[in-house]
Amino acid sequence: MKKSLFVLAALAAAGAAQAQATDTLKKIKDSGSITLGVRESSGALSYTLGDGKYAGFHTEMALKIAADLQKQLGLAKLEIKQQPVTSQNRLPLVQNGTVDLECGSTTNNATRGKDVAFAVTTFVEEVRIAVKTASGITNIGQLTGKTVATTTGTTSVQTLRKHERANGVDFKEIFGKDHADSFLLLESGRADAFVMDGQILAGNISKSKNPADFKIVGEVLSVEPIACMLRKDDPAFKKAVDDSIKNQIKDGSLAKLYDKWFMQAIPPTNTKVGLPLSDATKSAWAAPNDKPMEDYAKK
Repeated sequence: MKKSLFVLAALAAAGAAQAQATDTLKKIKDSGSITLGVRESSGALSYTLGDGKYAGFHTEMALKIAADLQKQLGLAKLEIKQQPVTSQNRLPLVQNGTVDLECGSTTNNATRGKDVAFAVTTFVEEVRIAVKTASGITNIGQLTGKTVATTTGTTSVQTLRKHERANGVDFKEIFGKDHADSFLLLESGRADAFVMDGQILAGNISKSKNPADFKIVGEVLSVEPIACMLRKDDPAFKKAVDDSIKNQIKDGSLAKLYDKWFMQAIPPTNTKVGLPLSDATKSAWAAPNDKPMEDYAKK
């Protein structure tokens, strides 16, 4: 009996420790700071301007979320730290508490949902193929015998291989450490194609030396909901983040942010990505939800 009570006490203590570990609002209030996960080269969603400065649609949206959290917690001041993450380390850095809220270009899928939680979807992505304009490649079938680049830690090449039109297509994979590195593989000729989220492709093309040298081709490989990532089992923090996003949708500020980053000239090169708000993203905003990409595939 005593042994059973000891086990129960140990389990209760572990549960309390887990609850404390995932009380992000308390962590933010006690420390007076929040750490946002940002990306170096995730298109217009999140990217670096150099000198430790980050910008983009999701980066600016995250700053607004942080301001709303500061107000909710009654903090006179909130220090905002920006931690660059990669496709490889973003999940563990959220899980271990290094990053409180990652707003980059992460797809909400069932596998990741086992380890982290997601806020409501703020961008619906289409995975596409970028090639050099002079390559003559226009579809998946023409990738046979070619070298295809993607970024380590992403699912884009897996998505390509699973596409029904990729049946019998045999190509070599090559991996960049981040999206800028993957685009460089295409730009330098080491890869014949770069498979990735359409807006990341468009963003990297717009910032290249000669944007006309590249084009996005072929079929849409998959439709994926992109959302901010946070620790699991922290309903109060998730609600606070979701409420901020929903308010940004309701008051029109999120739409203004989208126009700013995707339809207007953006730094550092003052070029336009030129990607109008899609019907899929409009639908996600009209009925905010945190459904994983598997639910989109069922449509």
